[in-house]
Amino acid sequence: MYAIIETGGKQYRVSEGDVVFIEKLELAEGEAVTFDRVLTVVKEGAVKVGQPLVTGAKVTATVKGHGKGKKILVFKYKAKSNYRRRQGHRQPFTKVTIEKIEA
Repeated sequence: MYAIIETGGKQYRVSEGDVVFIEKLELAEGEAVTFDRVLTVVKEGAVKVGQPLVTGAKVTATVKGHGKGKKILVFKYKAKSNYRRRQGHRQPFTKVTIEKIEA
């Protein structure tokens, strides 16, 4: 059984027991979070596709921690004008464990 959920403007395919790194949520470590934006649920070959969401479906998860991703470099450059700007960025994330899928 798996589901496709939407959070933070992105879609994730999750199953029970999965550990997923999602966009940062303002929750404390150990708190439970419920994702109600479920787009698709597949259970034993039966597929439920929402239009756009599956009614009554929700995914429950537990927050395991927060962190920052790998650093990326943003470099701006203009030729012949001595213009150079270098900037780094680390995207914050939340690590969650999927506990239960209800559909």
